[in-house]
This record gives sequence, structure tokens and C-alpha cells, in this order.
Amino acid sequence: MISLAIVRRLSLAFEGVEEKPHGEKISFRVKNKIFATIDVKTNKVVLKLSEIDQSVFSDYDNAIIYPVSGAWGRQGWTMVEMKKVRRDLFTDALTSAYCIIAPAKLSFKYRSE
Repeated sequence: MISLAIVRRLSLAFEGVEEKPHGEKISFRVKNKIFATIDVKTNKVVLKLSEIDQSVFSDYDNAIIYPVSGAWGRQGWTMVEMKKVRRDLFTDALTSAYCIIAPAKLSFKYRSE
């Protein structure tokens, strides 16, 4: 399980990240591009992942991490259940989301390949 405070701390630890409102949600952005949002009411995080990363993380347990329904999900937007996800799994998924959105000069030090 992860909390709003953990999501915020992990997200803001990446270089160049800003927290901004996004409708009724909280968004985390780099260069004004969203890589994560939090819906506090439902305790869910949405991450922008590559199709491959989305598939890998969803295969772990699709009751915890799964594509957003419809076209957004087909574009890599992925739902994470904050009450169910382990911190290490969430940290890996969040890092992948940041690296997809951040420019190479910011994301290179977080990439694992």
C-alpha cells in the first residue's frame, strides 16, 4: 500500500518535476507534460507508460495495475490501485512513467537499461 504522501514524495524526487492541479486531480509534470495523476477520492494513480511497460506491469497483477479503459489505455495510460500496490512495484512503474515523458537529459540517470 502507498499513500498520497509517498506518491508525492517519490514523484517530486525526479529532476524537473512540478505538482499542478489537473481538474479534480493532482498531476505531476516535467516540462509541463503529465507523467502521473492522483485521484485522491478513489485512491488511484494514473501513469503514462509505454505499451511494453504497461503490458509488463499489468501482467504482474491486473487487479493492481491495469490499462485505463478506452483510447487512453491504448495510449499507455495505466491505473494503479494505491491501496493494493507494493511500494517497490509502484516505484518501478513511476520511474518508467517519468522516463517516458522527461527529456533524455533529465531521465538518463533514472533509466535502468
